[in-house]
Amino acid sequence: MTDLDISSTTSSADEADRIARTALTLLTEPCHPTLWSMTQQDGAQATLDRLLTGDIPDAKLRTAVTVATRRGDVRRLAHAVWRHAQRLGARLVVPGDSEWPGQINDLTQLKPAAERPTAINTAPPLCLWVRGERLLSEAFSQSVAIVGARSATAYGLQVSADVASGLAARGWSIVSGGAFGVEAAAHRGALAARGLTISVLACGIDRPFPVGNSAMFDRIIADGLLVSPWPLGAEPLRHRFAIRNRLLATAAGTVLVEAAARSGAVQTVSRALDLGRAAMVVPGPVTSALSTGCHHFLRAHAGARVVTSAADVITELSRTSR
Repeated sequence: MTDLDISSTTSSADEADRIARTALTLLTEPCHPTLWSMTQQDGAQATLDRLLTGDIPDAKLRTAVTVATRRGDVRRLAHAVWRHAQRLGARLVVPGDSEWPGQINDLTQLKPAAERPTAINTAPPLCLWVRGERLLSEAFSQSVAIVGARSATAYGLQVSADVASGLAARGWSIVSGGAFGVEAAAHRGALAARGLTISVLACGIDRPFPVGNSAMFDRIIADGLLVSPWPLGAEPLRHRFAIRNRLLATAAGTVLVEAAARSGAVQTVSRALDLGRAAMVVPGPVTSALSTGCHHFLRAHAGARVVTSAADVITELSRTSR
């Protein structure tokens, strides 16, 4: 089934719901717990009406919506995004669609940290924009996230590619964020094995970031999936990577390959543990600064496991799923 096949089957009511969800993500960041709860209870269109009239129980969310509405008519902007998506051949997947990956709903288990703004957006997204012809639900059903340093060493790049290739050859989807270093090596390892890889972006799927990986993203669109909870045109702002990382952690397991002491990749594998997923770490040389985060995580979390190969990863995934 192609993107056009999927989008052409939406009814007018479905389209209205999707446009409302698009408008909601133009008003605030995705994965906001209050927005998720309101939409689950009242539906996207009624929630949009409430937000635009200021009927919002969360004061910070109300302020964010007020600021966003100054940029223009959000419904008009949402229609423009919808038309752009159709021209691009992209589709919007929402909860209730057969293509929706149910494991993403487990994000409701995470507790927001009010003292840290980037840790508030812990709920599932209202929708996911997708480019690529594979079904999102099937791709996520047997998936492993591989994350790590952007400035990876030759060791980290090879391990990432080898583990990804070995898993892809065994039928596992490789999920990562498309960044330089470990993440790009994981995507390329899966592609080299003619396997399936999913790149979850911290920006719109019409402008995948980083631009230096454009050729890789083109291959992912052709053979895998580009996914984002942000509407088309969204910029890769710094705080959005933390939200993106929580989506990566909903895979069946997460493998950490090289990370500095304070790293977004370490936070991703931490969220995997919080979600009851397999949290796996590739050890590195004790003399390398890029092994510090990996070794510290292993010391700090009894639930984390050492892995050195695709076979080790599969063993840990089997143990966790029991």
